Amino acid sequence: MERRIVTARRDCPARLVPTGDPITVPEGSFVTLTQSLGGTYTIIINGNMARIDGSDADALGFEPEVLQFDPRPPGTVDRSQIKEALASVYDPEIPVNIVDLGLVYGWECDDAGAVQITMTLTAPGCGMGPVLVEEVKSRVSRVPNVSSVEVELVFDPPWSRDMMTEEAQLELGLF
Repeated sequence: MERRIVTARRDCPARLVPTGDPITVPEGSFVTLTQSLGGTYTIIINGNMARIDGSDADALGFEPEVLQFDPRPPGTVDRSQIKEALASVYDPEIPVNIVDLGLVYGWECDDAGAVQITMTLTAPGCGMGPVLVEEVKSRVSRVPNVSSVEVELVFDPPWSRDMMTEEAQLELGLF
């Protein structure tokens, strides 16, 4: 996506990158849109990078995008819906979702709908951790019958580009 400047049409919640701290983008603010993937928008406002959820896309002049899933019978969680939710999360700086990037090592779900996700970052010092963790929690919690989401960041084994799918490597010109 080519960067472009848009004007916020209303006050809009966002999260600062990389800290994940909540902010409000005031109505009338000029922001630079740098990425629109997976139903989230990465912007620059006042020299800071921030993320806006797709449900607030109207604040940027776009159609709201809401992650939705088909209902499941009570007491059941569909693992493919968890994967779909995880694949809707994109690194704010890399145009590849975290599943194809190889950042998600695995997930478990118990009978009560508690989901435990194990994931990593591209580097131990990567500052995007708080933003990615909060977005993973938000997205996976939208899966029907999920009662809670916990994310454990691990750095063993360390991430390497070999963990990426071939499609992701092609997208990034690494293959």
